[in-house]
Amino acid sequence: MIYRTEHPNPQWERKKWRCLNGEWEFDFDFGKSAKEKELYKKGELSKKINVPFCPESDLSGIGYKDFIPAVCYRKIVNLENDEVCGRVFLHFGAVDYKSYVYVNGEFAITHIGGYSSFKVEITDKLKKGENIIFVIAEDDTRSLEQPSGKQCEKFENYACFYTRTTGIWQSVWLEFTPKAYIECADYYADIENGTVTVKGKVVGDGNVTAKAFYKSKLMGEESIKTFNDSFLLQIKLAETHLWEPGHGRLYDLELNFGNDLVKSYFGMRTVAVKNGKFLLNAKPVFQRFVLDQGFYPDGIYTAKTDDELKRDIELSMKAGFNGARLHQKIFEKRFLYYCDKAGYMVWEEHANWGMGYKNPIAVENFICEWAEVLKRDFNNPSIIGWCPFNESWGYKELNERHRCIETVYRLTKAIDETRPCIAISGNYHIADMEIYDVHDYTHSLEEFRDSYSKIAEGIVNDQIRRGEGDIQPYSGQAVFLSEYGGFSLIVDEGNDWGYGEKMKSKEEFYKMYQDFTDLILENPHIMGFCYTQLYDVEQEKNGIYSFDRTPKLDIKNIRDVNIKQAKSEN
Repeated sequence: MIYRTEHPNPQWERKKWRCLNGEWEFDFDFGKSAKEKELYKKGELSKKINVPFCPESDLSGIGYKDFIPAVCYRKIVNLENDEVCGRVFLHFGAVDYKSYVYVNGEFAITHIGGYSSFKVEITDKLKKGENIIFVIAEDDTRSLEQPSGKQCEKFENYACFYTRTTGIWQSVWLEFTPKAYIECADYYADIENGTVTVKGKVVGDGNVTAKAFYKSKLMGEESIKTFNDSFLLQIKLAETHLWEPGHGRLYDLELNFGNDLVKSYFGMRTVAVKNGKFLLNAKPVFQRFVLDQGFYPDGIYTAKTDDELKRDIELSMKAGFNGARLHQKIFEKRFLYYCDKAGYMVWEEHANWGMGYKNPIAVENFICEWAEVLKRDFNNPSIIGWCPFNESWGYKELNERHRCIETVYRLTKAIDETRPCIAISGNYHIADMEIYDVHDYTHSLEEFRDSYSKIAEGIVNDQIRRGEGDIQPYSGQAVFLSEYGGFSLIVDEGNDWGYGEKMKSKEEFYKMYQDFTDLILENPHIMGFCYTQLYDVEQEKNGIYSFDRTPKLDIKNIRDVNIKQAKSEN
């Protein structure tokens, strides 16, 4: 059976494309010698794998859970005349970690980064009929040169570290374009003036026409001649429908350039952080967020079906959350698409754990990959902020001044001036951040209350407990309690892990959840919370749903707490 056959990127879709998911030839490369042996010029590989699932997963058909230093993939693709008459691009949603791609024995591209998407034009390497795509992927979770998120650096999973992912773990596809085509475009919404600006690049000369639709009704169009392989146009919209929590209200967008037609979409909304509050469309909106780690029992990093992506958003909204921190993983474009449609706000966060901040190669790798992520997801209205790092343990202990995190923060703001950025979620912060972000897993209600009772006086005690006052004293920023709770019900005695003592009954859980969440909602100086977490992940049992997404609690009770009015929304 071929899984995940839907178009991988609904925000940049052409009519002519081909899904390459399904059965590929496969083999392990334990000696990391595939390149040296030039296997890409030789015959078939000995095993079969179901792409886009990683070899550690059950859905892949391999299910190998030990460390894998490298893997090889081989796919035979038959092409027709009309498919090779223009340009052909080979796309990878994500391959962990360092990829080498060959087409018909010829080198095509090297890509470094296990979480960002990439493509390569392979037109001049193809022919009508049989073509061979060969991929080598090298991965070392224990290396300080690469981010690996929550992938476990030990053989046995433990605490909040889970099963690893190696090689291809998102969709692979071919895209066919004319010789002259639209390369990319960014969208800038102006809700005050009812316009959307489209800034893009093309290959070739001619006119670009953009048409915006709302519920199939034409809202406006504009045409402009390209200049120096680029264009900038603005569409005046006949009607302005705002993107907001619970209401995606997306506009369809058609971009036409000669014989090239791209179908896309955008949302009309603005985000800002001012006077201690998060503003969406210039109005205070309290962030009722939940931590989402993007793991699946049978696919690990990869959802088995498109419906599973939608389901996680629906389960979250059913519990009264209006968004999520996408934690230690870059989620696929189709997940973001369903966030966009639902009016579901998200912070996008890189999987920085595992990299060494003093390692120059790690910093280079991280910066390049993060820039690719910012570019890929710039147009998703559901992303209301960026977060390149989470809990930079060890950063404070560096002996010399090290500006890795500050550099990435400034890069993020330079690439995208339209969104706030939390350089580090949790600790240790840097100067100039717009938001004072806090992780607090204390289960003492009095201690929790005391930590945030003097924000107006310039004191946030949780950060003082972490010894952070000498790095960045609180100076009046908006406060975001971006991890708290982690309350876990006893499921199975033994290997289960969670924060603090396990709850002995549902009633105990409900009381803890309400007491802590009410304190946050009633504090006028806190702009939002993020509860840990939406569902259990393997041995970590902090979810309000189990790993298979079965409710562990009466979700209505959670919703009743979450939807209460927050003081900071007044």
